[in-house]
Amino acid sequence: MRLSSCLTRCVCLTLLTFLAGCGSGSFLITPVSDTSKLDQVTVAEGSASAKVAIIPVEGMLLDEQNGGLLQASENPLSLFTQELEQAAKDDSIKAVVLRVNSPGGSVTTSDTMYDEILRFKAKTHKPVIVSAQEVMASGSYYVSCAADKIIVNPTSIVGSIGVIFDTFDLEDTLDKLGVRTDPIKSAPLKDMGSPYKHLTPEARAIMQGMVDEYFARFKDVVSSSRGIPENDAFTTLTDGRVFSGTRAVELKLADQLGRLDDAIDLARQMGGAEGGKVVMYKRPFGYTGSIYAEMPMPTPKSNEMNLKLPFSDWLPTGFYYLWQP
Repeated sequence: MRLSSCLTRCVCLTLLTFLAGCGSGSFLITPVSDTSKLDQVTVAEGSASAKVAIIPVEGMLLDEQNGGLLQASENPLSLFTQELEQAAKDDSIKAVVLRVNSPGGSVTTSDTMYDEILRFKAKTHKPVIVSAQEVMASGSYYVSCAADKIIVNPTSIVGSIGVIFDTFDLEDTLDKLGVRTDPIKSAPLKDMGSPYKHLTPEARAIMQGMVDEYFARFKDVVSSSRGIPENDAFTTLTDGRVFSGTRAVELKLADQLGRLDDAIDLARQMGGAEGGKVVMYKRPFGYTGSIYAEMPMPTPKSNEMNLKLPFSDWLPTGFYYLWQP
């Protein structure tokens, strides 16, 4: 038993050393509790007991876990819902600021997050303010339309109102390689959209019909929430292009220019929380102590071997409210 245990330790240490790189660096593994608990942490002090909660809407909006080897895994939709529920139950939370920095995500996740905000507002009557950071595009703009006010930086990227079903066609490439697929299916359209065959006119018409349906839903959300009539000018707003934050305010896609601090001040004012502290919800590990904590940013790399699987950067097949420059 002792020999087996020692061998196991050696294999694990060898694997970790290999993954860390061939250099002489070191690493530290700190055990943490495996919990779904969210701690409330203060990121800006205040003189009053009332609070404003910051809830991030960041990265790809998908209803699936993300993360990698030795990294915590989190479902963005699950976390967002849990944070809203915690803010709803806490009577000391008077308003919520959504810190948005996202190119969008799947149609269903975006729509669900939008609906969760509307439910939160109807249940609690607490104001929700959006503060756009670098990007508030497509699905994240859809989500933001549920807020009471949208504040953008002058240089924020805003818009990309539209739907995309991203597919590709490998049939001719496979032919050149002498490879063919032969699916056994229940009906001719069962594998429509497959990358291994040409998209037939019938299948394209069906997929286009679904895109048009989701697009009409997106336009209705924008028009009703922002009070913008669906006229010729609206067609330009919703043709997929993006705008600067300054231009977005001029076009009524946003309410005013400002930074995150301005959004917090407005939330305090609208929620009757003047002088209130600002809090965020965090797992028991990973908090860095700032209202801009955990913003997506590149990690410095040294002596690192990057292991990537083929197609690892491709999104799951589906319909997306997504900005893809």
